[in-house]
Amino acid sequence: MPSPVIEYTTTAQAKTLEAIAQSQAAVLDVVETWAKAVEGTVQELPAIPVASSLPSAQEIISVQFDYAGKVLAAQRDFAEKLVKASAPAIKTTPVEVPVPAVAKA
Repeated sequence: MPSPVIEYTTTAQAKTLEAIAQSQAAVLDVVETWAKAVEGTVQELPAIPVASSLPSAQEIISVQFDYAGKVLAAQRDFAEKLVKASAPAIKTTPVEVPVPAVAKA
């Protein structure tokens, strides 16, 4: 059974992720609506020869987020190993958590 702190944390994280997803969906809807509205009024840009040798926005996003994922995984591994390595220096005494009494009806 997870501790109340973990339950509270994971609930807060889920609500935060849900709020982020809703905000992102709203922004995407607005940008898509705007892009469709101005589509016929935007002039075509001239071709730039060097642009074909540059990575696309999608490629840049993919490479950077893959890298960020690897950095985050490395940091998690480090944090877990750090806690394990420091364990001998952390002395704790097990404590029983009192269970609240159930009120009689």
